Amino acid sequence: MRVPVLKLDGGVAGEITLDDDFFGAEFRTESLSEVVRWQLAQRQAGTHSSKCRSDISRTTRKMYKQKGTGNARHGARTANLFVGGGISFGPVPRSHSFKINKKVRRLAIRGLLSQKQKEGNLIICDGVSLGEAKTKSLLGCLANIGLAESSSALFVFDGEQSGVFKMACANVRGVDIIPAIGLNVYAGLQHEKLVLTKSAVESLQKRLLG
Repeated sequence: MRVPVLKLDGGVAGEITLDDDFFGAEFRTESLSEVVRWQLAQRQAGTHSSKCRSDISRTTRKMYKQKGTGNARHGARTANLFVGGGISFGPVPRSHSFKINKKVRRLAIRGLLSQKQKEGNLIICDGVSLGEAKTKSLLGCLANIGLAESSSALFVFDGEQSGVFKMACANVRGVDIIPAIGLNVYAGLQHEKLVLTKSAVESLQKRLLG
């Protein structure tokens, strides 16, 4: 399919051919769900911890005689029934990460881009060059390519000088920019609009279809 390439000043820089196998893939919610769970699991530190009976520093002397007191049988103050005792089945430091196939990750990205294209939420621009790191300048560019001030948009670039554009995005809520190599399902789903530069499209198609 062929779609127009927009300029940030509102003009049209030509057209680009989008691969139907990439931007026309089937949208499968199960693959997106699995990849999002995988991404969020990678973010968990896994440092939660609690002390069990063997970690408590208390006397292990028998508290009272075994029989005749009417109380339950106890051998140490480290039991979980007592204040200051150990925790039964408490959390321990561990890794929450798990592995998923690279095929599934690629399928999820292709499904995300295809759905954005199908919904009309995919925009192709010629670049992300901005003259000055001004919020006003960025808002003007957003309006030129059909994005309202309150729009949620994710810009994806590849190789362009994006430092000025990134600084301008800092004060605009809902607008972010990432490199093509960092495009992920979770970030894409958090934004309504997806704006790819022409070079980012070529990079993604080459990397994920190659």
